[in-house]
Order: sequence, then C-alpha cells, then structure tokens
Amino acid sequence: MLRVLTAIAAVFLVVLFGGLLAGGYMLWQMNQDLPDYTKLANYEPPIMTRVHAGDGTLIAEYAKEHRLYVPYNAIPKRVVEAFLAAEDKNFFSHGGVDATGIARAMVDNVVNYMNDRRLAGASTITQQVARNFLLNSDRTITRKLKEALIAMRLEKAYTKEKILELYLNEIYLGMGGYGVAAAAQIYFDTSLDKLTIAQAAYLAALPKGPANYQPYRYRDRAIARRDWVVSRMQEDGFITKEEAELARQDPFVISQRVPGAKLVDAEYFVEEVRRELLAKYGEQKLYEGGLSVRTTIDTNMQMIAAKALRKGLVDYDKRHGWRGPLAKLPAGANWQTALQQQKYAEDLAPWTLGVVLDINDKGADIGVLADKLPSGKFSEAVKTGNIPLSEITWARASIKGQYLGPVVKKVSDVLAIGDVVYVEPVYVKDKAEVDHYALKQAPSVNGGVIAMDPHTGRVLAMQGGFSFDLSEFNRAVQALRQPGSAFKPFVYAAALDHGFTPASLILDAPFVMDQGAGLALWKPENYERNFHGPSTLRFGLEHSRNVMTVRLAQNIGMETVADYAKRYGISDNMMPVLSMSLGAGETTLLKLASAYAIFDNGGKRVTPTIIDRIQDRMGRTIYKHDDRPCATCNADWADGQLPPELPDTREQVENPQTSYQMTSILEGVIQRGTGSSAKAVPVPLAGKTGTSNEERDAWFMGFSPNLVVGVFVGNDNPTPLGKSETGGRTAAPIFRDIMMETVGKEPAIPFRIPPGINLVKVNAKTGQLASAGSPGVILEAFKDGTDPQPDNSGAIGVITGSPVSGLDNSGFSAPATAASDSDVNTGTGGLY
Repeated sequence: MLRVLTAIAAVFLVVLFGGLLAGGYMLWQMNQDLPDYTKLANYEPPIMTRVHAGDGTLIAEYAKEHRLYVPYNAIPKRVVEAFLAAEDKNFFSHGGVDATGIARAMVDNVVNYMNDRRLAGASTITQQVARNFLLNSDRTITRKLKEALIAMRLEKAYTKEKILELYLNEIYLGMGGYGVAAAAQIYFDTSLDKLTIAQAAYLAALPKGPANYQPYRYRDRAIARRDWVVSRMQEDGFITKEEAELARQDPFVISQRVPGAKLVDAEYFVEEVRRELLAKYGEQKLYEGGLSVRTTIDTNMQMIAAKALRKGLVDYDKRHGWRGPLAKLPAGANWQTALQQQKYAEDLAPWTLGVVLDINDKGADIGVLADKLPSGKFSEAVKTGNIPLSEITWARASIKGQYLGPVVKKVSDVLAIGDVVYVEPVYVKDKAEVDHYALKQAPSVNGGVIAMDPHTGRVLAMQGGFSFDLSEFNRAVQALRQPGSAFKPFVYAAALDHGFTPASLILDAPFVMDQGAGLALWKPENYERNFHGPSTLRFGLEHSRNVMTVRLAQNIGMETVADYAKRYGISDNMMPVLSMSLGAGETTLLKLASAYAIFDNGGKRVTPTIIDRIQDRMGRTIYKHDDRPCATCNADWADGQLPPELPDTREQVENPQTSYQMTSILEGVIQRGTGSSAKAVPVPLAGKTGTSNEERDAWFMGFSPNLVVGVFVGNDNPTPLGKSETGGRTAAPIFRDIMMETVGKEPAIPFRIPPGINLVKVNAKTGQLASAGSPGVILEAFKDGTDPQPDNSGAIGVITGSPVSGLDNSGFSAPATAASDSDVNTGTGGLY
C-alpha cells in the first residue's frame, strides 16, 4: 500500500512539476509576444478638430471619434471617484491585478452561472487600459493572461494618475462619445467641472455597456445603474449619505449636444472651412488631429446675411407664383406618421411641415410637425393650427416660372386636403403663443452672399444658398457666373488710368460691329433701349450704359481690360473681345468681392481668407493668415508702451486716386443710378448692379469704408429669372437689408480721400464747371492736373487733357479687327 501511495505521489509531483514547467514556458513565451506598452508614453489619441468663430463661439466639430483629451489634473476629483467606485475601488492599492476583486468575481459568477446570467469580469482599470490600447476584446484565457501581464508592467512603468488619464480619455461611453469630457458634452451639454454627482455617476455607469443604459431607450435601467454607482460612492466614502440621497433624487435630465455645426446659418461657411483644412492637412489630421481653428466669421453678421438672402429669395419667388405642395398624402393616411417620415429642410426653422386637414372659406386647418427630440424622433404630441386666407392669397399659380395665374379668391384655389406644405408660425404680438401659420414655399431660385473686411480680406459672412439641407453647393465660392454690369467698374478704372476723367464725354449712340464673313453684326444695346448722346464717364457707369462701356473698352483696348481683370483677380484668362467688357466672362462672387475691396481700401490687393489661425493639439500655432513680421510682438509689456507697428505688405495694384474716383462714381450709382434701392441706408455706400443677358444672373456689389458685401441671385440651370428681374430689383434689396442691419446702425463714416484728389463743383450732365446757382451740381473727384478750367470768356469751361471716345459723328464705331465675338455672348439683349 505504501508503494502505491508513493508511486501516486511521485506521479503527482512529476505532473505538477511538468505543469509548472509548461505553464512557466507558456508565460515566458507569452511575455515575449506582448505588445510594446512603452508607446503609451507618446500616445496621441484621435481628437476632434474644433472650429470657432472670430468671437470664440464654437461653430463646428470634425471627428471620427468624438473626443476631447483632458489631462489628469484637469479632471474633477468627483468624476475620478465615480469611476473608481464603479470600476476599480482598489485601484490605488493594487499592482495592476486585484486579487480581492478576482475572488469576489468568482463568487458572484457562481450565482450568475446558476441563474444563466452573463459572467462578470474582474478587470482592473489598468487591465482595461491594456485591453483597450494594446489587445482586443476576445473572451479567451490567453487574452486575459496577456492583459494581466501587461497591466503589471504598466503599473511599474507609469504612475497611477497617468494610467487613469489614459483610461478616462480613451473609454467609449456611448452616443459617439469617447472619454469623459466628450461624454459630459454629449449627454449633459456641459463641461467636466460642472457635472453633478448624479451626472458623474451616470457616466461612470456606462463603461460596462453604453447601449444597455441608453437614456432614451432604457431610461429606467439607466437610472437604476446610476443609483447603484451613487451607492458605491457612498460605501467607499467618496460622498456623504445626504449627498447620495440628493443624487438619487436627481430627475435625470439629458441635454444632448449633437456633434457638428453649432451655428445653423453658418453651414456653408463651415463646410468651406472643412474643405480648406482637408486640402491643407489631409483627412487624418482633420478628423483626428485635435486642431483648434479660429475663423474669420462674425456670427451676428452671418445671421444677418443669411436672413437677408432668404428674405430676398422668398420675395423673388412670391413674384413668380405657387408651384404646388411638397407632397400629397393619400386619403385615410395617418398624417402624424406620414409627416414624421417626410424629408424637409430642418435648417429653415422656424419653418416646418404642415398637412392640410380641412379647408373652409376662412382658411385651412392643418396638422403641424411637433418638436423634434435629441434622439432624432418627434414627440408623440402633435400640433394643429390654421392658415388664414390672408396668408394664402400671394400663392397665385406659377405659369412657366415667369407669369402669375389668376388672383386667389378662395383657399381651394391653392390648397387641397392632404397637401404637405411648408408653414411658418406667426406669433401673438409680444407673446410666445402661436396665433396662426403662414403658407411658405422654398424658392426655386438660389443665390449667395459674401461680406468681407476690405482691408484684410477676412470673410465675415458667407451664405452659399437658401438652405444647406436642400443644396450643399456653395454659390458664393463655387458658382462660375457672368457678372454682367458688375464688371463694368474695372473697365472704367482702366480708362481713368489711361487719361480719362469722370467728366470725360463718351458718345451714347448706336454701335455696330462687323464680326466677319458669315457672322451677324454685333449690336449691343442699352437696357432701356434708348440713347443720350455725348455723356460723361460718370453718367455711363451710374446708369450702366452698355454702349458707352463698349466704346470706352474699344478706346483703351480689350487687352488692357483683360489685364485689369487679371490684376484685380477676377479672371486670369479673359478673352480680349468687346462683349467681355459687359461682363460676359465668368467669375465667382468671392473673387468679385475681393476685387471691389481694392477700390474700397485705396488700391491694395487683399487675399480673401476664412481662417485666421490654426493651433495643433498642444496649442502651438501652425498657421496664421497675418504673417507679417513683428519682432517686438512677444516682448514684455510696459505701462505707457505703444503697440508695435506692423508693416503694410499688401501689393498696390491700383493707385489710390483712381480707387477713390471709382468709389465716388459708385457712390453715385446708389445716389442717382441703378442702385437707388440701397439709398435708404443712412451712411455713405458705393456699389454697382449687375445683370447678365436675359436676366440669367442678378448681382449687387457694394461697400462702405470698412465692409464689402456682394450678392448674387440666379437659377442653378441657369435659366432666365424673368422680365425686369435685374440686379437693381432682385439683388440690391438684399444688399440694402444687410447694410441696414450692420453699418446702417453705426455712425456715418465718409470714404477716405487720398492726397492728389481735388473735389470740384461740376454740372452732373455736362461735366463742365458749374456756375453759381446752377442746378444739377455735384462734387467731382479729379486727379491733380486734370481739373476742368474755365475758357477765355469766363463762361462754363470744357474738359481738357481727357480723350473723347474717338468715334465718328455718325455714332457708329469702325469695325474692330482685333476682336471677334463669335464665341461669346453675341446677343442683343443688353447687359444692365
């Protein structure tokens, strides 16, 4: 018997020894294959890029993983304690693996197994860091062993605080949020330091399975898990009994903050910023690099520009009639469900969708979409309302997009039961109570607005269309359109640089050009189809006279005009043909606004920019738009010290005198000419209308001493806008509304007059010196040496030193052999 027991013991010892050797070898081999944990010392997690307005307002975030990296010393103690209580209460005492926690988990898992529940783990926070950063989530013995080995190594290599910092910034907490800082924003729209005990406890409840405690789908389960964490915090001595009771009584209000654009009306601007960052740094840096981008946008001006553009497009659309409902619900359909499933432009709020439920003599009863929840679904409660007939009478039928149908006399002329339409709430005066709804229609026409600082090129507002939800195409920067008469000022600027003055006489009479064998005669016409005979250069631009512009361009040469188009940044390769002088070429709204800025700032080129500065994740500046040298900018500041002077590095592309002369003439466009609808703004303004052939493009480009605003309106096709839909009627009111809400509320600032300019009283019609008491007198801007002089008799003088257009008395131009218009804009409709 003794021999048997001895043999059994020997076998047991051999097996045990062999097992120990095998286990030791396996651990040794596993240890050799462990990932390199030292790379965590230089860990740079994917961090979202944040975009701010000029005033610091957050306007956009770009990220694949919504994460804000926060160092340990910036994480509130209460947040750390909540996660320790929920995940690893012995964190500061164990060496990476918690033996007590493993024993407790083994006991708990016996109960879990008997009740067919999911087995609980015993991973410490350090083990979770090892798994999340260096391993996968496979539930295998091998992975668990590797996890434990790496955890013990991490504990020796890094401080407890560093391990917690990695954990609290890396862990996924649901709703697209990575790390506690991002989760605080997503769930509660707040920063870490403002989290309550209850809120911190809820976040600490999420690592075990964010989807299981989703606040909208599993609210009761989420509250129960939160309260469990609160109880653990109390048991571990992190909070008092009273604090725990208050936390459990917290109503659990979720204030979800959806990642993305934060300023709705800035979406076109934000997308342009994204494109520029993508081109400059690439996709990975954009979405994972943690860039901090300070843009040029003025949030107040942006909202003004977006509102004015939408109003102008809606006003145009109403002039061209009702095109019908968005959709038609079948009889008997559940309108509440159908409305929620209908796609519409949410960025048009307060516009919303309504469905016609009944019609009568006084109006239409409608059902309206209820408020949308943060989850993306609508609340169960639905709204009903009424559209009175007075809010429907504008909707006369649109005939071919150009004409209006019969006058609306009853609701059924426009609407029928089941029609799905846009509506806007109209509130009771001085109350937040809806009185009724107004019928609305998204315009078929579109447009863009640019507002720019003329001295720096900083884009202060950019609206690329009526609705970003309906169309992401940015008409402010992407649309190549014919500027029409908005190009004419650059022809006139070239003329002023080539010996003409604002008082020079140019013949306003029929013009005919022989384009060559087999081609029709080119006969440009004035928009009004009349002629004024010899007229001043100022008159020609103020009233946008096409024939005068063509004669002027022919006199100075189209090669010169093309050179000026390039110099001003409008077009690099303009064809040197006369029709181009009337704006038959193509350019963008942004380029044209930059060109007008040169007139405004005294002839200096500015580079348009939407980004002021970019910083990397460490706060280092890696890009500045203003790159002027400043040796003393970082010097210590002393009381009474003057600010450093920065050099003006802008290129002088036009002389200041010509720039002012053009500004003065463009002031006349608003005071006496085609831009008179902007005259209502009570400050000095200059500008120019523009309309291309058949009214396909409508423009207004204008400026005050410190702000340039450009407006474009047109169909994307492009098809004609309709009879009389000129820049003065369609675009100028949008410009006026923007200026009224911005510079119109500020003290009037006159345009700066440079040295070398003399203001002389002349007759506005003839350009000659004005006699005392004569009517129609204006102050004209002349360069030194070009002032008109009285003749020998002392009567009204004549212009000297300024060429007339060089045309014969018949009023017809001799054929030009240097240019052919066979390929561009040979119509006779006239450019206004």
